[in-house]
Amino acid sequence: MGKRTLFEKLWQRHVVSEPAPGELGPTLLYIDRHLVSEVTSPQAFEGLRIAHRTPRRPETAIATADHNVPTTARVGSIASIADPAARAQVEQLGKNCAEFRITQFGLEDRRQGIIHVIGPEQGGTLPGMTVVAGDSHTSTHGAFGALAFGIGTSEVEHVLATQCLYVRPMKTMLVRVQGELPCTVTAKDVILAIIGRIGTAGGTGYAVEFGGSTIRGMSMEARMTLCNMAIEAGARVGLIGVDQTTIDYLEGRPYAPFGDLWNDAVTYWRSLASDEGACFDAVLEVDATTLRPMVTWGTSPEMVVPIDGRVPSPLDESDPVKAAGIARALEYMGLAAGMAITDIRLDKIFIGSCANGRIEDFRAAAAVLRGRHVAQNIKLALAVPGSGLVKAQAESEGLDRIFRDAGFQWREAGCSMCLGMNDDRLSPGERCASTSNRNFEGRQGTGGRSHLVSPAMAAAAAVAGHFVPIDWLSPLPQAEERL
Repeated sequence: MGKRTLFEKLWQRHVVSEPAPGELGPTLLYIDRHLVSEVTSPQAFEGLRIAHRTPRRPETAIATADHNVPTTARVGSIASIADPAARAQVEQLGKNCAEFRITQFGLEDRRQGIIHVIGPEQGGTLPGMTVVAGDSHTSTHGAFGALAFGIGTSEVEHVLATQCLYVRPMKTMLVRVQGELPCTVTAKDVILAIIGRIGTAGGTGYAVEFGGSTIRGMSMEARMTLCNMAIEAGARVGLIGVDQTTIDYLEGRPYAPFGDLWNDAVTYWRSLASDEGACFDAVLEVDATTLRPMVTWGTSPEMVVPIDGRVPSPLDESDPVKAAGIARALEYMGLAAGMAITDIRLDKIFIGSCANGRIEDFRAAAAVLRGRHVAQNIKLALAVPGSGLVKAQAESEGLDRIFRDAGFQWREAGCSMCLGMNDDRLSPGERCASTSNRNFEGRQGTGGRSHLVSPAMAAAAAVAGHFVPIDWLSPLPQAEERL
């Protein structure tokens, strides 16, 4: 069969039918895991009712509400959702799951959280799977050697009814990252640097695989951050081959196999990496040793510079379309060309989301915040765990006390301020250092201005009141350092 990429292995294993040689058209793929949320599923379930259909394999679906849920104390659970439309969506998800026998982690369930956090956390995402959800950041799950991508509402219905989906073939791109990362550079900085280099359309039409020594040295949480934001480079799929780190993470998870099935699964999983010498349609080489902590300055993830950089000028751009885009972004963001990134003052801080809402992210932020306090100009600083289990683990480690002592609000699990679909949002003109994955106009609230950073960088910005390299923070007194 020849040397194959990981994408080719996953694709070929799931083909139900495909066009004849020489013919164009989509391929019908079998879907192993379907992740369902409250936002993109109501019309899909209603479509099943109208057509008098039931889910083909309801046991393969996992559901949770995440986008619309409040992150403050949930007195009365669903009744605590103030917005009628949001409350209706969450209520309807519960009714639909009960009617169609789909497992749901409801608001009263300690496992509830962001679907792209709880899927891997529960072992619902396994190597070799095809994974879909009505959310573009489903690419997150590719960190496990799974073929994972977002789908639309009509496709949600199709997967529920048939357990299959028509998908057009993709090209393959290898992003090879080599070398040791500088001490303050994280996976979030790596993916922002990649997007800054190739642009938000650089991965269009590709399944992007991340490889190289740097990736092999990353934790699963870091790998999920990379694959989560592959979509921001235009790719539909992000992938990382399976290794011992993957296997160690999954062992003992509730949905993972056990006993002899575990041993058989691990034997297969170890084959889920691109063959040495496999041919990719495109290859991008990245030297990890040259990377710096990154901060977005504009209204697209590709509008990003290192922390010691400056806001670009449209006058320095020869392409008139790009120059106009820079000018528009500067106007919306309220920034001046040539301004140092470290001179950008902030109003709010958000640590959380499906990009950076895992335990490792809160440990990194807490390490910066320990013994320090947010600056006076910060109106609100939110720490929002990606799941109830992340929250419980952080609290068992005392991280919640560090955040509270520093002036952060420690919240319940949910998507929160990643997007303006719940009560956590920016007001017009407010500026936020955010660990989320998108900084589009109005993404975190109408007129809000979002800057994407890593959790540690967000924590440092909270303390300083503006963007700073972490090592610029004033040293702590020795007594505080011993806490």
